[in-house]
Amino acid sequence: MESADGQRGRDGSGSRWKGSPLDVIMSQIRRKRTASDRKPLGRFLSWTSDRPGIPEDGESEMKEDRGPNSGFAASAESERDVGWGRVCVFLKRLGKKADSRSLSLAHCDLTATDLLELGGMVAALPRLCVLDVSCNAQLTQEVDTGGFRELVSSLSHATSLTTLRLQACGLTPDSLDALGGSLRCLPSVGELDLSCNKLLAGGLSRLTFHLAHVTHLERLDLHLCCLTRDDLEALIQVLPSLTALTELDVSSNKEVGGVVHSLVSALPVTQMRRLPFNSCYMSNESFTALALAVPYLRTVDISWCKVVGGHLALLLDALQPSVVSELRLCSCELTTDDMQHLAAVCRRGCLSSLRALDLSYNSLVGDNGWCSLFAAGGLGSLEDVDVSLRPSTSAPCSAWLPALLRALPQMPALARLAMQRWTADCQEREQLRYCLKKRSVLLEWDPDLQDTSSACKGNSQESLEESQPEE
Repeated sequence: MESADGQRGRDGSGSRWKGSPLDVIMSQIRRKRTASDRKPLGRFLSWTSDRPGIPEDGESEMKEDRGPNSGFAASAESERDVGWGRVCVFLKRLGKKADSRSLSLAHCDLTATDLLELGGMVAALPRLCVLDVSCNAQLTQEVDTGGFRELVSSLSHATSLTTLRLQACGLTPDSLDALGGSLRCLPSVGELDLSCNKLLAGGLSRLTFHLAHVTHLERLDLHLCCLTRDDLEALIQVLPSLTALTELDVSSNKEVGGVVHSLVSALPVTQMRRLPFNSCYMSNESFTALALAVPYLRTVDISWCKVVGGHLALLLDALQPSVVSELRLCSCELTTDDMQHLAAVCRRGCLSSLRALDLSYNSLVGDNGWCSLFAAGGLGSLEDVDVSLRPSTSAPCSAWLPALLRALPQMPALARLAMQRWTADCQEREQLRYCLKKRSVLLEWDPDLQDTSSACKGNSQESLEESQPEE
C-alpha cells in the first residue's frame, strides 16, 4: 500500500505538491495506468531537497576532491545527490537496481510519455557508461510528445557513455534524425545497438551522416532491420571512416547478400573480429567475397545460407590456424564432402581454439561425414556442439555414435551436446548419457524418443563402465 504522502501527492492536496507548476504539468501529461499495469513510474520529480538523497557508491570519491571553501562545488554535489535519489526512486518502481555507471531500462514497457520523467536523470549520472532501453516497443510511438527526443538530447551530458542499446524500440527514420544529432556529442561511444527495428528501413542515411563523428565506434548492430539497398549503400559510404570498427552485424537483412563484396571492401577487414552473414540470401559471388574477411574473424556465422552446401571448402581453406572461436553453419545444406573437408581442417589444427560449433539442420550429411568429423580430433577447446536435425525429421545415429564416444575424452572443455531428433537403441543412449553425466555435460536429446523400458534400465553400472573408451 502507498503511504498517505504518496496519496496526497497524486490528488494534489499534499503540502509537497501544492503550488508547484511543474507537478501540475507533469500530472496532466502523465499516462494513466490501471491496477493491472505496473505501478506508477513517476513522482520522483517531486523529490525535493528537504528529503535526503541516496548517495551512490562512487560519490565519496568526488567528495574527497572538494576543498574546504568550495561552496559552488558543494552546491553542485548537493544537486547530484538529489538527482541520484530521483534515479533510485525511478528504478525502484521499475524493479531495477540503481547503478551509477550502467542504467538498464530494457523490457520496462516505457513510452515516450514516461521518458519525459527522465530531463535531469541522465545529467545526474556523469559517470554513466552503459544505457540500455532495449525492447520498449512504444518508445518512439509518441514522437510528438518529445519523450524520445528529450532522452537522446539529454545524452549530450553523458560524456562518459560508451554503450548505447536501442534494440527493438520501434525506431523510425525520424528517430534516427534525433539520435544522429546527439551522436556528434558522444565520440566515446564504442557500442551502438539499433537491431530489430524494422521501421527504420529506408532511413538509415539520416544516421550514417553522423556516424563518421563516432570515431571510437567498435561494435555496430543492425541485424533484423529490414535494411534496403539504399540503406546499405549509405552504410558502405561511411564504413571507411569507422577506423576502430571490429564488429558489424547486418545479418537477417536479405538485401545484404547483394552487397557483400562492397561491404567487405569498405571495412577495416584486418581488424574485423565478428561479421555474421546468417540469413542474408548470399549468392556464389557474395560467398566468395566473404572469404576475404574470414582469415581475421573470431566468429564465422553463415547459417541459413543454402549456397554454402558443396562449397564449404572455399571458406574453410581461408581460415587461419587457431583464430576462429565460433563456427555456425546451421541449415546450410552441407554435404558429406563438406563434413569430410571440415574434418581435414580439424586434423590440421586450424580449429584448436574453436569453442562453439553449430552444424544443426544439415540432414544431407551421411554417416561417413559425421564419423570423419568426430574421428578427426583437434577440437580440444570445444565447449558447445549442436548436430540436431530439423523438427520434422529423424535419423539413427548408431553408425557414428561410437566415433563420438571415442572422441569425448579428447574434448575436456565440452559443456553442451545437442543431438535432437537423432535416434538410437536403449543401450547406446545409456552409454552416451552415462559418459556425459560423469563429465557434467548437458545432453539435449528429445525426451519423447527415449526408451525407458525395463530392458534399457536393466543395464548395470558395471557393464556401462566396461563399455566406455579409456580416457
